[in-house]
Amino acid sequence: MNQIDFFATTAKGLEDVLVAELKTLGCRNVKAGNGGVAFTGSMADGYRACLWLRTANRVLLPVKSFHCPSQEALYEGIYSLVWEDRLTQEMTLAVDANLRDSKITHSRFAALKTKDAIVDRIRDRRGERPNVEPKDPDLRINLHLARNQCTVSLDLAGTGMHRRGYRRDPTIAPLKETLAAGLVALSEWDHQSHFVDPMCGSGSLPLEAALLATQTAPGLLSPHFGFQRWRDFNAAGWQTLLDEAEQARTQLPGNLVYGSDRERRAVEFARRNAESAGIANIRWSQRDFAKLEPPAIRGTLICNPPYGERLGDETALEAFYRQIGDTLKQNWTGWTAWIFTGNLPLAKRIGLKPSLRIVLYNGPIECRLLKFELY
Repeated sequence: MNQIDFFATTAKGLEDVLVAELKTLGCRNVKAGNGGVAFTGSMADGYRACLWLRTANRVLLPVKSFHCPSQEALYEGIYSLVWEDRLTQEMTLAVDANLRDSKITHSRFAALKTKDAIVDRIRDRRGERPNVEPKDPDLRINLHLARNQCTVSLDLAGTGMHRRGYRRDPTIAPLKETLAAGLVALSEWDHQSHFVDPMCGSGSLPLEAALLATQTAPGLLSPHFGFQRWRDFNAAGWQTLLDEAEQARTQLPGNLVYGSDRERRAVEFARRNAESAGIANIRWSQRDFAKLEPPAIRGTLICNPPYGERLGDETALEAFYRQIGDTLKQNWTGWTAWIFTGNLPLAKRIGLKPSLRIVLYNGPIECRLLKFELY
């Protein structure tokens, strides 16, 4: 069976988590890079990656890499690819471009130049040109240009894989599903002890914990993937993978995963998102963290409190973070707590010494996942 090179992107700091996921799926030559992981496998493995990966943002299939010191080199390199084997004039396309340390400095210009080369090639070979559809194309092309080296890839998912399909009602500044899944994985939760998010917002952390505990492939919640509209799509093979994933899914035990928030509107959103995901038995409640009682003598508590960069006023948040520390010390003895924050000065207000600090990125914001052993 032919082995294909793939590259799965992820949030910076989650590369090792994604490596473990890919190895569990049986992929080969798995190697972490900066912001992603390279691996090899069959096209079925590429489908499987889109279906099962929890922390990947995209799964890319590189088709060409070439030296690109100028806009002319970009156009010629793109035009030289046999696009007529992948696109018909009836299909739509979109181009995403990411640039770094190159002579071409504007991503929108690079994307436009790439699009021009592709549609010119199709028109020259077929007499008609395909249309551009930025939001939901039949084929999404990814252009990565770093130090004048250009890599052209096809995006298997066709959209960001953090869009699970269950988020009907996001609250302000929701945590990306893929990042939430990474935080759950890094928390070392055993899927059997209690899991609590006392500041759940629209429910990303409890929902991703529940999907993990029930062996639910996150791709089952997505309406479709880009590769389903490719010319060489293997519909029968894809259906087999879907059937296997459905059979693997289990029910969430009651009294295992808890989500709470002081805002009633957030809890209502979280409930609706859980219903959309087909997840029952998460225990939701509206309660201030200081008044929330632990459901057991030990377990895993994890939360993403506001940290000033995107939500709230920093001065007002200082007292809130002190209250987090006081509540953990007074009420949650015996538990392991994890706090995810993008503001280290605020985190120091918790007043507890973390036993572990993990550097992660929430988009461009450098963050820390802090572990506290509460004795």
